Amino acid sequence: MSNAEDRSTARRTLIVIGLVLAALAALALIRAIQQVLIWILIAAFFAVALKPLVDRLQRRFVRRRTLATLLVFVAAFVLLAALAAVILVPLVSEVTRFAERAPELLREAREGHGPLGRLLERFHLRQLAVSHSAQLEQLGSQLGQPAIGVLRGAAQTVAGIVTIVVLAYLMVLEAPRIIATTLTLAGDRRAERLRRIGRESSRAITGYLTGNLLISVLLGGMTFLVLLLTGVPFAAVIALLVALLDLIPLVGSTLGAVIAGAAGFLHSPTTGLIVLGFFIVYVQTESHLLSPVIMSRAVRLNPLTVLISVLLGAELAGLVGALLAIPAAGIIQILLRELTPTARALPPPATSSGRRVRRRGRGR
Repeated sequence: MSNAEDRSTARRTLIVIGLVLAALAALALIRAIQQVLIWILIAAFFAVALKPLVDRLQRRFVRRRTLATLLVFVAAFVLLAALAAVILVPLVSEVTRFAERAPELLREAREGHGPLGRLLERFHLRQLAVSHSAQLEQLGSQLGQPAIGVLRGAAQTVAGIVTIVVLAYLMVLEAPRIIATTLTLAGDRRAERLRRIGRESSRAITGYLTGNLLISVLLGGMTFLVLLLTGVPFAAVIALLVALLDLIPLVGSTLGAVIAGAAGFLHSPTTGLIVLGFFIVYVQTESHLLSPVIMSRAVRLNPLTVLISVLLGAELAGLVGALLAIPAAGIIQILLRELTPTARALPPPATSSGRRVRRRGRGR
């Protein structure tokens, strides 16, 4: 009897050790292929966002799935290329103008003239800048030299973008076959629930991406107008940076306000106050009007869930994780609501204004 118990204990111990080793091996594998998993995740989000357009085009105009997918991706590429051209042309012009004026700005700073020189005088830092002028000039020349690390990072970025586009294209192209196979394996009883999960997840991702992009473009355009009217130099570059930062949920507009406000104060104290006043009004409008509408209609998440999702996403995958955290949390909420009986019995989630969001009928 004792031998049988010993063998049973040894067997359980070996099973536990095996499970622990398997979990460690899985974690090591995930860490090793983390970059590829991030690319797949981003491609999946873009595929879910573009699939409804491909389905509509195939249903109404083009019968072949391959041609419909190609047309949608070409249209999206042309749109992004045009947007990039509109942004990059003034960006390159502003950066070139800044590079040409850099020696003059440095000389004015050493002499106490210009916006930077006046700022150094105000904080009693001009003598420090004069005493370290040689080091500053050497640092500027080093920054202007091409670095191998920068080139390698640019090559990796291009490779990542190409990989994401190809993955998203193949996902959209093979979506009907993948969906049909999954529904067949799930059986008739679960097929309707899976279709409903897919529809709601697609609606959440598309609504979030579209709304977030529109808000960022709106903030970037308004920031450019404010900086241009107040005479702040390099308005296009600053507005572009503000628009990109605003893509980050919750804190993006605040970071943009810090950068634009600093540029305004460098120009003049009055300009800085005007820029800060604009951002105070805008941040309040975005927080209490624009963002609640998007979150309640697209992903239906309360502010606490949004904050926790962004923090976890940023910790796991950096900036990309922060950008994709909210729609991912929305999908998790949909899965919990559909797959957990107790969650389906709960009332609909409330928006930030305290109102309940009315759910659509499920048609079981």
